[in-house]
Amino acid sequence: MRKFKVQIQTTVDGYMAGPNGEMDWMTFPWTDDINAYIDALTEAVDCIVLGRNLAEGFIPAWEAGPEGEDQKSIDFMNDTPKVVISNSLTASPWKNAEVAGGDLAETINGLKARPGGDIITYGGGTLVRDLIAADLLDEIHLFVNPSAIGTGMPVFPTLDGPKRLRLVGARPFECGITALHYEPVRD
Repeated sequence: MRKFKVQIQTTVDGYMAGPNGEMDWMTFPWTDDINAYIDALTEAVDCIVLGRNLAEGFIPAWEAGPEGEDQKSIDFMNDTPKVVISNSLTASPWKNAEVAGGDLAETINGLKARPGGDIITYGGGTLVRDLIAADLLDEIHLFVNPSAIGTGMPVFPTLDGPKRLRLVGARPFECGITALHYEPVRD
């Protein structure tokens, strides 16, 4: 079965965005060592899952070729098939993207049962929190930026009980970000 990974930027105090969606706390520019790490993380990926709100900005931004991104990254983001999780869209307005709604666990388990490589999500915030709460992720990759904001959109939702994670690896990068790779501990 395919692995489902999340790659998420976070502050040291556990927020993926400020109270109004601010992302001004993120560290840029990235250094070659973090870019190589991300290339290795996405090497086996052949499907990207996005929440509708993120998809509305993410897909057009990559189609335009974001400033500062290399062509290999642009091609990966544009050429990799996407699944947009939405209960409000009935058809995809984007090329190379399908829309999936309904029960989140059924949708994700259906994607994981398909043949192919790994699946990755970058968010949005509601989707990431729902995936964590429903224990649908196989790998959690937190890119911890050296900043704290005190309030905002937390990576981890209010949970029914503890979510046990096993640290697979930790790697600091020259730009100041530290990647923490976790796997859920399941019975």
